[in-house]
Amino acid sequence: WVPPLLSLLSPVLLVLLPIVLITALLLLVRRNSISRTGPLSLLVVAGSGGHTTEMLRLLGSLSLSYSPRHYIFADSDKMSEDKIRSFEQNRAETFSNFQFTLNRIPRCREVQQSWSSSILTTLYSVLYSFPLTFRLKPDLILCNGPGTCVPICISALLLDILALRKVIIVYVESICRVETLSLAGKILYYFSDYFIVQWPALKEKYPKSVYLGRIV
Repeated sequence: WVPPLLSLLSPVLLVLLPIVLITALLLLVRRNSISRTGPLSLLVVAGSGGHTTEMLRLLGSLSLSYSPRHYIFADSDKMSEDKIRSFEQNRAETFSNFQFTLNRIPRCREVQQSWSSSILTTLYSVLYSFPLTFRLKPDLILCNGPGTCVPICISALLLDILALRKVIIVYVESICRVETLSLAGKILYYFSDYFIVQWPALKEKYPKSVYLGRIV
């Protein structure tokens, strides 16, 4: 009975063996991608107006261990680039050899854009963001509510699902959100590794969140 059994198992083994080998390879890539020491590559998602101002206040308290810093903002956002350049130039006067990059992606949704059309623009933004996120290879993503952060975080999740890289997502809800989350917050509440709020009312409504008081 052994030869007939082997003849039955051989097609199964031919199917399972490639799956096992591919799984082992992916696990090896995943392990190598997250087992690193030294500075943490930080990807920062900036947004127009108050979002960028809050983010830069938060970054001002971070150590040099978060380097290099890769900034991402919407292609139609002209104000954030100026604020970031000024911020980094001021830091350069104090700290040397500090690296940063500026990167633009298509905006998910313009003001007063219809929700139906925003689905297509968001999808396009995700397709644009994925190769950029893969190229920048961040260890940590820091964002605080602009819609631009959604395609970036989706790209990071895809990298994790594909076992290419584990990226920690830290979402800090804007200080102006006292009782309700922003739209980006409502989405990323379920996918972020750390979800930080600055008002106790939000902590009560969203138990997963971490309340640290006012941090910006």
